[in-house]
Amino acid sequence: MAEILGTARVYGRVLRAQIRSQAQYRTSMLLEILGSMVVNGLDIATVFVLFSVTGALGGFNGTEVLLMTALAAVGFTVGDLVAGSADRLREYVRSGLFDSLLVRPLSALVQLAVITFALRRVGRAAQGLVLYIVALCVADIPWTLERAFFAAIVPISGAVFFASLFIAGATVAFWWVESGEVANAFTYGGRDFTSYPSTMYGGWFRDLFTLGLGFGFVAYFPGLVLLGKPDPLGLPTAVAWASPLVAVIAACVAAVFWRVGVRHYRSTGS
Repeated sequence: MAEILGTARVYGRVLRAQIRSQAQYRTSMLLEILGSMVVNGLDIATVFVLFSVTGALGGFNGTEVLLMTALAAVGFTVGDLVAGSADRLREYVRSGLFDSLLVRPLSALVQLAVITFALRRVGRAAQGLVLYIVALCVADIPWTLERAFFAAIVPISGAVFFASLFIAGATVAFWWVESGEVANAFTYGGRDFTSYPSTMYGGWFRDLFTLGLGFGFVAYFPGLVLLGKPDPLGLPTAVAWASPLVAVIAACVAAVFWRVGVRHYRSTGS
């Protein structure tokens, strides 16, 4: 236990140093935070621009869509805050800086997350959390003890899912250094997919992203659980409660990717 606490203190000191260094230029930091919040707000507003034209999205009304969009927003922004900087792994691999992480008696993944921590992402995460609280207040949710507990943990499972996706996508850099755009197609593309009800999509595309890749367990299925609605796609109700389990599976897959990638890594020799 003492060793774990000691390691946590080391990570905490490095993180505080990163925050202090970014906070030295306060105006720049505030502009970056506000800018990222505006961009995130525009992404969310896009959903409701579509809603204002059609009157409904995938068979769901405004407050129901708001709840799913908020779940997607809080899951993605918190996951991005924790592990979004993992996409800088390719810079460390290309330059050989990743060697310096491996020679220290600390987790290379946690070191990378702490060293590349971006304070500007705090604003978006707070914005997503506020949107989620508002959605819970305005949506017609038949509250029960089970749903209240589920409402508390499902944003965490969404964040774990997206953080796992960021890490798995970044790990591709061990084999293909310029893989950033491919990884972004799944992370940012997945965020856009989860912002809308899955019933908006059709055919193999919907089945692949909703069930095959698990994006439906970030916002669509949790939204159905909270709203007390059956799945229009016909899946059993028990499936909709599986979001935390899917997040754990995603984290395990990302951990395996990372371990295999690190073992495959060969120094640049520089």
